[in-house]
Amino acid sequence: MNDFDVVIVGAGISGISSAVHLMEQCPGKSYTILESREALGGTWDLFRYPGIRSDSDMHTLGFSFKPWREAKAIADGPAIRKYLHETVDEYGIRDHIRCGYKVTAADWSSDDARWTVTTEHKGRVESFTCNFLMMCSGYYNYDKGYTPEFDGLEDYRGTLIHPQHWPEDLDYDGKKVVVIGSGATAMTLVPAMADKAAKVTMLQRSPTYVVSRPDQDKIANFLRKVLPEKWAYAITRFKNTKLQAYMYKRTRVAPEKVKARLLKMVRDGLGPDYDVEKHFTPTYNPWDQRLCLIPNADLYKAIRSGKAEVVTEEIDRVTEHGVRLKTGEVLEADILVTATGLNLQLLGGTQFAVDGAPVDFPSTVTYKGMMYSDIPNLIQTFGYINASWTLRADLTAEYACRVINRMDELDVAQVTPRLREEDRNMVLGPWIQDFSAGYMQRVMHFFPKQGSDPWRNTQDFDLDKKLIRNAPLEDGALTFGPSPVEARGPARAGTDEKARSAA
Repeated sequence: MNDFDVVIVGAGISGISSAVHLMEQCPGKSYTILESREALGGTWDLFRYPGIRSDSDMHTLGFSFKPWREAKAIADGPAIRKYLHETVDEYGIRDHIRCGYKVTAADWSSDDARWTVTTEHKGRVESFTCNFLMMCSGYYNYDKGYTPEFDGLEDYRGTLIHPQHWPEDLDYDGKKVVVIGSGATAMTLVPAMADKAAKVTMLQRSPTYVVSRPDQDKIANFLRKVLPEKWAYAITRFKNTKLQAYMYKRTRVAPEKVKARLLKMVRDGLGPDYDVEKHFTPTYNPWDQRLCLIPNADLYKAIRSGKAEVVTEEIDRVTEHGVRLKTGEVLEADILVTATGLNLQLLGGTQFAVDGAPVDFPSTVTYKGMMYSDIPNLIQTFGYINASWTLRADLTAEYACRVINRMDELDVAQVTPRLREEDRNMVLGPWIQDFSAGYMQRVMHFFPKQGSDPWRNTQDFDLDKKLIRNAPLEDGALTFGPSPVEARGPARAGTDEKARSAA
C-alpha cells in the first residue's frame, strides 16, 4: 500500500531531519521518504567536484540530535555523506527511503483530507497518498545548474564542465584550467585543483567577500575530551550559532567596520603587494551576498605559490582554446569550468493543486517561512542563507511535529494558514529580502511573498526560535479543521490587489 500519514519529499539533510523528528515526536505516524535520485544525501551526494566541502561549521550544519564527532569542523563531502548515512542507520530510517522516485505533482482533496503525490519511477507513474506532506527537496534544480549565455561557447574545443555534473574520471593533471565564477564553488575548486593542474585561473566579473578560518574548532575538540559528548556538542553548537548571528548583525549595523576587517584579513593572507582592491573588494556590503569561507587560507596559499591566480575582468567571448577578455587578453584553457551558480526551484518543481485548482505560489503569502496561505497540510523546509541550513531544517521539523500532534489532539484532519482580516492590507515583499545575489534575484518572482508576523520568512535563527518553537500554534492565522475554500480559489484567497500592488 502507498498510503501514509506523512510523505517526506527528499532524502538530504532536511528530509532526514524531518524523519528523525517525526519518529521521535509522532511515533505512531506512518511515513515514507521519496527521493528523486538513486542515493540519499541530497547536495552532499550530488556534488563530487574536487575539494567539495561545507561552507558552514559542522556543529551547526550537523543535526541538533546527532553530535558531529570528527576533528574537522569544516568537513569534506565524503565525511558529510558518511555522517548522513550513519544518521539514517542509527535511527532506522533507511527502509523508509524510496530512491528513484521523482515527485511531479501533488493534489489535495478537502473531501478526503489527503494529498495524492504523483511520482515517476523507472519510466512508470506511481502514486502515494498521505494526510500531511513535507517538502524537503532543497531550493535548486538538481538536473541542471546555471550557466550564463557566453558568446562562442559552442566553439570551445576543450573540456567544458559545470560543477553540478562533475565527471568522475576527469584528468586535470598538468592541464590549464579556467574556473569562471567567484562564489564558494569556485573558491573551493581553485586550491583543490592547483596541486595537480599546470595552472588554475579563477575568472570573475566582480569580487566576493572572503574569510579564512581553521578547519578545526579547537574549543569544540577540547570540550569533547573533557565533557560528555552531547554536552560538548550542545555548547559548541550554541557558541557557533551566536557567533554566526553576531557576525551577520554586525554587517547590518556597522558594514564599513566589518568590510575593513575582512579586507585586512585578505591583505594579511596575500601580502602587501597583492591587488586586494581589484580582486577581493566587492562593490556591495558584507552579507548583502553570501560570505565565502576558505579553510586554512588554502586559496591564499595557492595564489602565493603561483599555481593559481585570480583575474577580475569581463568576458568578451569563449574561443576554441579558452576565454578572450574585454581587454583583449586570452586565457588558454584545456578545461573550462562554469562555476556560475544554481538554478533555484520552488518545491522541487512539483505542480500543486488544491481541490482541482492549480496553485499559483507567487500569489500566496508564506506563513513563518514554512507554509503557504490557503494551502492545507503542507510544510516546506527552506534553510538559512546567512547561517547553517540545518538550524532552520531542525526547527521546521520540530514545528511540523507540533502541528501534527495538535491536529490529533483536536481530532481534525486539516490545518491551513489563512490571512486574517487585519492581514488583508499588509505590505508584501519578496520571499528573501536584503540579499542581492543573482541566483536569488533571478527567480524571486516565482516565490511566495512575505509580510508582517506571522507571514514572514525571517532568516533569523534567534527570532525563529521565538516564532516557531515557542509561540502558540493557534494564533488566529493557523486554522485547525476543515473550512470552505474561498470563492477566488486557494492560491488567491487573501492576496487582494491592494496588498499585491504594495509589494
